[in-house]
Amino acid sequence: MRYDFSKTEQKWQAWWQKQNTFKTTEEEGKPKYYVLDMFPYPSGTGLHVGHLEGYTASDITARYKRSCGYNVLHPMGWDAFGLPAEQFAIKTGTHPKITTEENIRSFKETLQAMGFSYDWSREINTTDPGYFKWTQWIFLKLYEMGLAYMSEVDVNWCEELKTVLANEEVDEKIADGYTVIRRPLRQWVLKITAYADRLLADLDELNWPENVKQMQRNWIGRSEGVEIDFELRCHNRSLRVYTTRPDTLFGATYLVISPEHPLAEKLATAQQLVEVKSYINQAKLKTELERTGLQKEKTGVFTGSYAINPATGEPLPVWISDFVLISYGTGAIMSVPAHDSRDWEFAKQYNLPIIEVIKSPYDVKERVFEEKESICVNSSNNEITLNGLSFCDAFERMAAWLETKKAGERKVNYKLRDWIFSRQRYWGEPIPIKHYNDGTLRPETSLPLVLPEVEAYHPSSTGESPLANISHWLYGSDEHGSFRRETNTMPQWAGSCWYYLRFIDPDNREQLIDPEKEHYWMNVDLYIGGAEHAVLHLLYARFWHKVLFDLGVVSSKEPFRKLFNQGMILGEDNEKMSKSRGNVIPADHVLKRYGADAVRLYEMFLGPLEQVKPWNTNGIEGISRFLAKVWRLVYPEHEEAATLLSQNAMPEELLRRMHKTIKKVSEDTEQLKFNTAISEMMVFVNEMHKAGCKHRDAIETLLILLAPYAPHITEELWESIGHKQSISFAPFPSFDQKLVEESMLTIAVQINGKLRGTFLAPAKSTKETLLKEAKRVQSVLKFFEGQTILREIVVADKLVNFVVKGG
Repeated sequence: MRYDFSKTEQKWQAWWQKQNTFKTTEEEGKPKYYVLDMFPYPSGTGLHVGHLEGYTASDITARYKRSCGYNVLHPMGWDAFGLPAEQFAIKTGTHPKITTEENIRSFKETLQAMGFSYDWSREINTTDPGYFKWTQWIFLKLYEMGLAYMSEVDVNWCEELKTVLANEEVDEKIADGYTVIRRPLRQWVLKITAYADRLLADLDELNWPENVKQMQRNWIGRSEGVEIDFELRCHNRSLRVYTTRPDTLFGATYLVISPEHPLAEKLATAQQLVEVKSYINQAKLKTELERTGLQKEKTGVFTGSYAINPATGEPLPVWISDFVLISYGTGAIMSVPAHDSRDWEFAKQYNLPIIEVIKSPYDVKERVFEEKESICVNSSNNEITLNGLSFCDAFERMAAWLETKKAGERKVNYKLRDWIFSRQRYWGEPIPIKHYNDGTLRPETSLPLVLPEVEAYHPSSTGESPLANISHWLYGSDEHGSFRRETNTMPQWAGSCWYYLRFIDPDNREQLIDPEKEHYWMNVDLYIGGAEHAVLHLLYARFWHKVLFDLGVVSSKEPFRKLFNQGMILGEDNEKMSKSRGNVIPADHVLKRYGADAVRLYEMFLGPLEQVKPWNTNGIEGISRFLAKVWRLVYPEHEEAATLLSQNAMPEELLRRMHKTIKKVSEDTEQLKFNTAISEMMVFVNEMHKAGCKHRDAIETLLILLAPYAPHITEELWESIGHKQSISFAPFPSFDQKLVEESMLTIAVQINGKLRGTFLAPAKSTKETLLKEAKRVQSVLKFFEGQTILREIVVADKLVNFVVKGG
């Protein structure tokens, strides 16, 4: 009987669903394991083979942990608010809810066809009012804590999408061809900066990839420095700048302020005013990315004003340049061109002085020297000298001197900005705030505040969301007076900030989460997803989790104990899959042709999970042949019935191979090294066929090892050899250490590090035995002729190396 993957997979998927095989409840006394995929957005394009990689990895882990006796929580849901559905609604008039539901149906069919062992009874959807009620509840808690506030801020405005983008979203949208400009807009903002130190400090406790932790550290961007006051000549006031290098103050030769700085136009002299205004207007049309790119040409304009260097007494010209951002520090910097590449390039561009104050091995007028590991030079006046001091000592001495003179103070700064939380869209969570005619703000008293039905999804003429056009929803009155509802909606990130908690208690109408259930399941033990979310979803989720911790809603400081980033799967042209390239490989196509088990195994067999790998559809053929070999262990070729399995003892060689396979597969699966685990199982299957294996112990062991990877074929064969219960909960086998150890080993013999021969020796042979046998190897003898042995090096169970020298 040949293996019919289509019939088998449909059978077991239906059986799992009917039996609620993967439904999870809390079981005290049993170890828990919470494995989670990053929340998918159900796009209209459906899932392609690259999307399946992370889901397959998490499912293998979930199935493996169940087999190891863990109570496993492995849920799935939908991050379903988002711009694509709204853009489709603008084009077609189709309600985003309808589009979203159709997309979810498609996604779910594909995930179920892959045989993923999700507990579908916990399925959640961020667009469900029963879900976003609690997203709104969290927002109101942030508001009560003073962590949500309104501000007129310069935002990244996308002309085509008519909405605001977070700083973290700008790069992607520009790459996609959208126009992004800076413009002031009334916005809701979340004070993530209040948690900056905690977000930074707690990173060290997480079992996350170091590159992701470093990306968050860089994004938070904590720096220790000094704010210095430079007296402005002819203006009777000072200009405050922030610097992390007060040790270089003697080398400051000019100051630069951002185009948005409140003094920008005020410092412009009559002769410079027209040029200054023109430059400021040009800067408004640029994004932060365009302004701060390292490769961009440095531009600026001289204000005509000067400030006094407090260390040297010299007048410094004050310039305006768009590479300085008002959002960082004070929006003004001191420029030390000898020791900062950006300042050096600007100085060269505009012929400004360059003064060496950190000892450089070369002429700083020809080449910038940025190393801190040197000493100060040319840095003294009548009150202070830094000459000969290292960075740390010079920093401390200058900071103390400035504080004594009341010309500066130590300061900690962050690159992290507060999170702009408003979006001018319809398809998002309504922000539950009412604006009263007397200027006061009050929260909605009844949650959820749901979206009204609309006829058109275009933004209003005022630049507000389509909600501004729905008068019956927008205006109202209560005991406090007449009000206008907030028209901004929340960003897509809102619903995904806390979804991992709702999976634990999805049907709770009274609380965001039951404390006992939270205490049982949290933290997430394994979180699998792409590294592209390092400073978006992951940072926002950590922020909200810490707020919930402070509120007593959760019992842990961090949501995700271990994070693993899967590598991208490229198209068959070795490029990232995209519709524009035409290289997308739909998941449904390969599933129909090869079946879920073959696709699951191939996804994992491509290479290490964390690496980028190209897809090759033809490569699945080899996996299909492997599954056919597994099938023939129970259903031999040309036979319709399952073979009768033997209870007799296995030959020792096959027994040893089985225990080595158990060891390798269990260790590799635990470490997410799925490709090498599969390779080991392939070796075992080949050995079983060579031995004509019909031993029940060997075949049952193989099926349990393979079940997390290929659940359908193993369920079918498990049933065929007489089992009534699902293989999903069959105990994972353990190995016998004595049977794993080799009885005879091949020992290499080297002369001066070069291989000259080998011999067989019992495992754990003594040093004396190995030396004696090595000197008897025929191919080695001639290399001893006329030589003196200087050293004898023995690596147990591996090699013997003789260091010789001619006599």
